[in-house]
Amino acid sequence: MRELKRGMFARSLAGHDKGRLYLVTDVSEDYILLSDGRGKSPGCPKRKNRIHLQPCFQTDPAIRDLLLRQQPLTNKDIRNAIIRKEELSCQKQM
Repeated sequence: MRELKRGMFARSLAGHDKGRLYLVTDVSEDYILLSDGRGKSPGCPKRKNRIHLQPCFQTDPAIRDLLLRQQPLTNKDIRNAIIRKEELSCQKQM
């Protein structure tokens, strides 16, 4: 089983946010902390149970660079990464 890491994408499978794409900001044993750059910022992430997520196991190159340089993630960085990911998903479906 692949390990979910900080900076990867995950989609919510349950709850009022079902279907929403998030960026993983932290990983603990039981819960994953998620941010979408809008309502859930990196400073106040959403806590979600692992079984309620569909991990994507992909990381946006810009996010990966920020994490490697140990720079903080901003709402704008996260929003842009999610937009790029969703645009790529839409292009693949066509």
